[in-house]
Amino acid sequence: MGAMKTLLAMAVAPALIGAAPAASDNRAIVTDFARLFYMEKDVRAAFDRHVAPDYIQHNPGIADGRDAAVAALAPKFSSPGARFEIQRILVDGDMAVIHLRARLTPDSRGLAVVDMYRIKGGRIVEHWDVLQPVPEHSANPHPMF
Repeated sequence: MGAMKTLLAMAVAPALIGAAPAASDNRAIVTDFARLFYMEKDVRAAFDRHVAPDYIQHNPGIADGRDAAVAALAPKFSSPGARFEIQRILVDGDMAVIHLRARLTPDSRGLAVVDMYRIKGGRIVEHWDVLQPVPEHSANPHPMF
């Protein structure tokens, strides 16, 4: 009976593994999203290409849905003075994190931002974020980025 379970597991495992998108696919999705959204500042293109219409938004200042996110974010992120410096992109299965420095105006100290995304079926379906102002003085010598 033990040998039969082992054979069954070996037969089913490749199908189960192949059913989920590879982490490299999710990395490519999030990297292209970041390029369009933060670097090219083309909010509409980033969301149309990579975000599901029924996108779940955990930021309490923005409503659920792809169109609501674009309406809220495009004015800020498309501003000519806004600058975004991506520090790292981390991907683990269906979760991805983008750590960046955001400056909405050229003279601001900016924010340390962590955007966390859940990906399903090749689309970003859920988002969380954490924002921390960059202080003028730090209590320690460690950089935020």
